[in-house]
Amino acid sequence: MNYLAIVIAAVAAWLFGAGWYMALGKPWMAALGTTPEKMEELRRRPGAFLPFVYAFVAELVMAWILAGLLGHIGALTVRGGIISAAFCWLGFVMPTMAVNNIFAGRDARLLLIDGGHWLLVLMGAIIGGMGM
Repeated sequence: MNYLAIVIAAVAAWLFGAGWYMALGKPWMAALGTTPEKMEELRRRPGAFLPFVYAFVAELVMAWILAGLLGHIGALTVRGGIISAAFCWLGFVMPTMAVNNIFAGRDARLLLIDGGHWLLVLMGAIIGGMGM
């Protein structure tokens, strides 16, 4: 496996997520039923940085698994990476999140915002383009 591609894909996806939630922070908070003041209170608690660490670890795991999948099916081009990542997202990520959100009674906007963040095509493009 190309571990450099995996790390680059994870970093890129993590940075994309940061930009995604900066752009959609207000609608995300509204859908979650929270306020900027409550979020600020959470930021001051010990360990407030941990969700960012967990998110990066999740990105690394997803990039590693996606690299293995792309190598296994031979989709080692930018196009192949994007298409395969989109299928994984549509077939595994979104249905799982949809079921969880429906059972939890969450606002449908959360599925769109959070699910959009986990769209794997950036990872797929990087890993597919850099190869195994």
